[in-house]
Amino acid sequence: MAEIIWSDDALDDLEKVYDFIARDSQLFARHQIESIHNAVGRLLRFPKSGRHIPEFPELPHREIIIGSYRVIYRYDSVKKVVIVVSVVHGRRLLKKLFNK
Repeated sequence: MAEIIWSDDALDDLEKVYDFIARDSQLFARHQIESIHNAVGRLLRFPKSGRHIPEFPELPHREIIIGSYRVIYRYDSVKKVVIVVSVVHGRRLLKKLFNK
């Protein structure tokens, strides 16, 4: 079973997601963050279940999609750790995220 580590950037992303959605509905914002956490929690047992990022198939990163959001992570099979790198809206361009 893997361990999950959230990067500071990913935690900041979650806070921004919550704040954005909470402007209309705090209840839905909590629900969305909970859905993201639950989906990431499944990576404990199935760390390779996410797909490779279509824009960057050469990178070791993977993603899971929850609603309108993409959770970007990488799995270190030696250390058995999932590192959540970012949570981005599906419309956001990932080139800025990976500096390409």
